[in-house]
Amino acid sequence: MNINIFGSTGNIGTKTLLIIKNNFPFIKVNLLLANKNYKKLLTQVKLFKPKYVCLNDNTKLPLLKKKLVNYRTKIILSCDINEYLYKSKTELTILSISGYNSLNYLEAILFNTNNLGLVSKECIVSAGHLLKKFSKKNNTKIFPLDSEHYSLNYLFSNKNFQYNNVYLTASGGPFLTYNLKSLEKVTFKQAVKHPKWKMGYKNSIDSSTLANKCLELVEAHYLFDIPYEKLKIIIHPEAVIHSIVDCKNLTSIMNYFYPDMFIPIYNFLNSKNNIDNEYLNKKFEFNQTNQLNFYKVDKNKFPLFNVFDQIDKNSKIDVIKFNCSNEIAVNLFKFNKIKYNQIHQFIDNSLSLDFNNKVNSINDIVEFQQYFKEIVLQKNEIF
Repeated sequence: MNINIFGSTGNIGTKTLLIIKNNFPFIKVNLLLANKNYKKLLTQVKLFKPKYVCLNDNTKLPLLKKKLVNYRTKIILSCDINEYLYKSKTELTILSISGYNSLNYLEAILFNTNNLGLVSKECIVSAGHLLKKFSKKNNTKIFPLDSEHYSLNYLFSNKNFQYNNVYLTASGGPFLTYNLKSLEKVTFKQAVKHPKWKMGYKNSIDSSTLANKCLELVEAHYLFDIPYEKLKIIIHPEAVIHSIVDCKNLTSIMNYFYPDMFIPIYNFLNSKNNIDNEYLNKKFEFNQTNQLNFYKVDKNKFPLFNVFDQIDKNSKIDVIKFNCSNEIAVNLFKFNKIKYNQIHQFIDNSLSLDFNNKVNSINDIVEFQQYFKEIVLQKNEIF
């Protein structure tokens, strides 16, 4: 059994490789793709000896080539990755590239792999209307690894029930108890410090603004065919219950587990579905907590959720615009171009721009996103 990992040097990629090393030595690493962290990629090559590696940052390629002289691992240029994928087959793939750049590989990955562990939100959000089409065509099984969708996937695959609503839980991020005045002075360093999860900067900031939950609603809509009007968000600071299905028989079903991405990844890789005793400490026990809290979303404290609530979510263009403008805003905040409490304003301004572009293919979407980014940055120079 072999595996390709897209985003191998990020948190998910690193954790996946550690789980393989400690638990599944029979899984052979075939391809590792990283963005620009060539030093960490080199360490992974030494440990796992993949057949191929790819680095998106071409400026670091000479350094990588020099270090790999004595290894059998071959380098594939990022511009040649899709061609390689279309000419080969892989049993397992993890797609954990943050941002809408993950779209560049999506169609080729679905052709190449039998089982896709999907973490990248943005590619589902922007191309969810194409995802099932490609996966069905290539007979590829999709396993969502985000905790909420992993949870729903488990519930819906084991139960056949009628429901009124489906709730995705949100921890509320690091600023749940902040007042509005305090949010004006929030720094990048504060925003990336999530109270429950260890994530990259993009996902951490998205969690603090609730942008991640907005994107996850779209994911759930596409992955499980849930109508938007039945999808809800509820704040749950303890982050142990990941989804709740409100059934028509007056009962509700909750799925809970310890907030650690080890659990979804381990179960994706674990084809035998047996858990080693040494990992029983990963199981959440209710006597470990004194209380579980649930709150409605305060749209004053999370104004971005209000922005999302007002868009036409059945409009593919509007959803893509939200996704792209959020990613742009997060990076502007990272580089001190806008303040934290301007993120939702920037996105709201960007959504007011009208476009009639077609988004009927991956190429359509990629081209539109690039065009949209250029226009948005021009129009928002005020920031």
